[in-house]
Amino acid sequence: MAYLRARVEGIATGTNQVNREKGDTWPKLLSYNYKAYGASRKAMRYKRRGIWQAYTWLDYYTDTKYLALGLLALGFEPGDKLLIVGDNAPQWYSAELAAQANRGVSVGVYSDATSSEVEYIARNSESAYAVVEDQEQVDKLLETKDRLPLIKKVIYWNYKGLAHYADPLLLGYREALQMGREFESEHPGLFEENVEAGEVDDPCAIVYTAGTTEAAPKGALHTYGSMMAGALSYLQLNQWFAGDNIVPFLPPAWMSEQWFSFGCHLLSGCILNFPEAPETQARDAREIAPTIAFHGARLWESRAAMVQSRIMDTDALKRLVFRILMPIGFRVADVSLQGQKPGLLTKMFYALADRVLFRGVRESLGMARARICYSTGAILSPEATKFYHAIGVPIKSVYATTEGGPLTGVRKDDIYSGTVGSLLEDSEARIDEKGELLYRTPGAFSGYYKDPEKTSAVMMDGWFHSGDSALFDAPGHLRYVDRANSVIELASGTRVAPQLVESSLRSSPYVKDAWIVAGEARSYLTAMVVINYANVSKWAGQQKIAFNTFGELSQSQEVYELICNDIERVNEGLPTESKIRKFVNLDREFDVDQGELTKTRNLKRVVLAARYRSLVDALYADGSEASTEALVRHQDGREEIRKTTLAIKVVKGVVS
Repeated sequence: MAYLRARVEGIATGTNQVNREKGDTWPKLLSYNYKAYGASRKAMRYKRRGIWQAYTWLDYYTDTKYLALGLLALGFEPGDKLLIVGDNAPQWYSAELAAQANRGVSVGVYSDATSSEVEYIARNSESAYAVVEDQEQVDKLLETKDRLPLIKKVIYWNYKGLAHYADPLLLGYREALQMGREFESEHPGLFEENVEAGEVDDPCAIVYTAGTTEAAPKGALHTYGSMMAGALSYLQLNQWFAGDNIVPFLPPAWMSEQWFSFGCHLLSGCILNFPEAPETQARDAREIAPTIAFHGARLWESRAAMVQSRIMDTDALKRLVFRILMPIGFRVADVSLQGQKPGLLTKMFYALADRVLFRGVRESLGMARARICYSTGAILSPEATKFYHAIGVPIKSVYATTEGGPLTGVRKDDIYSGTVGSLLEDSEARIDEKGELLYRTPGAFSGYYKDPEKTSAVMMDGWFHSGDSALFDAPGHLRYVDRANSVIELASGTRVAPQLVESSLRSSPYVKDAWIVAGEARSYLTAMVVINYANVSKWAGQQKIAFNTFGELSQSQEVYELICNDIERVNEGLPTESKIRKFVNLDREFDVDQGELTKTRNLKRVVLAARYRSLVDALYADGSEASTEALVRHQDGREEIRKTTLAIKVVKGVVS
């Protein structure tokens, strides 16, 4: 693969020159870093019982080596698939590399996947072995093992609660490493031989799509060549240094983590930092103060709303300072997002505002030292983009897909509001007559695993058909509109991209989620809103509004007026024919486990449309309320049908 060799030879990342000597597979890169840095440099840190523990390149290499040999002792063969289920941890990364070192393929699954979702991915990928985090993940596989005849062994790295499990399918992580050490004594040099035998065009990972448009996700098969091309694209945008710190928020089941936390980490030699638990991620990130941050747009938006909520809870003086100084930041953001430079006087005022306010806000977000910040996975609302640039967080939106690879990015300060950057090197793109984005990059996948029919539906003549609606702006930047099948066409012929409206609504501290709806051939937009219970309940307490449950709070008249104000704010920026005319506050949150959201918290519109069909019809009728039914699954396994009556409100100031 001449392209990849040229790219690897030509990219400098800080003090480390990435060159052919480092290798063209991930296991070869790990071997290179181990030989170069050994125990002298940290590869990772992980937090246990409140203390950050160092994990050197020697540790990383050793664990990977003996896990790979342990798998070989268990019968792992070239081409076998290794299922990995759990939260971010060094063991996840060693497991992926161990499978690849054995000429196998890794298959990642999110820790919050249900047992049926784990079963589906294990069956679809034909996984033969599994490495999982803890008792919860073990239970999911034991529950479905009779339907997973290909699974030969399940290795777990967190032993808590598993001491009395006697199923022969199970094996502890430490025991697997010991098997690897014993296997090496009988087969010296085998691991190193296998690593060197790996080739750039070998398949190395199956990454499952989010499944926003279908009930079941699809497995995208990638080679080292496509994976490394994607990672190298981001290293060309910005230089990464060995001293850079990253705090991954999702495991490498997410494609972006494969590029950033996995690929860019191995290529640059930077440090990964793993929080103690998902619940402590924000706090642990503040301790590390990462220099590079990459999150889905939904997370960036929720953190911006969190800042606004905290400001509302502070004393009167701090609220006054916020109201006075934020406009200075917004002024600088407006200028910079138009590709211009602020004047000298504005810079002076901004320096003062930064010292008094913005620096503290960045520290509270764990962004005190952030110099590279990426947003991906969905549209980042203009309000959130402006907020982050106002406080000095250099956030940049990029466009990439699991199948097609990274397409766009922002070089230096070449940022334009509402766009996702210009084309990356060696990438091509065009917009077809239907407005769909078609592109090709060196990071494109090999196809959906054992599904040539679906592959041929999206890959035609070398062009990946993204299913996204997009256009190019004058400066050559791509403006992402929405999923093509999500764009709403009203009865008047007006086309509306719901995702942008939804993201603007979520910029409110009182709105956690929103779904913009317009049923078939409807004449206006409506919205289903999920309130931010934590923030709205605080507000309700200040207003002395009585309530007992989420449902009671969401249906109170005062809360409807509160949400209506936010909808009116969003409507001000919309054309007359695209304004939201009616809305309803839902009595519960959208649920990942119910299949209403993807693992990255994006809406599954197909599922929502089927589940809330009667409520959609009610929004376009003349009534002021609607009855809904929802299947509720309790933690103890019980299920019940819950019936609720929801109020429907007309937005003030919208002409019918």
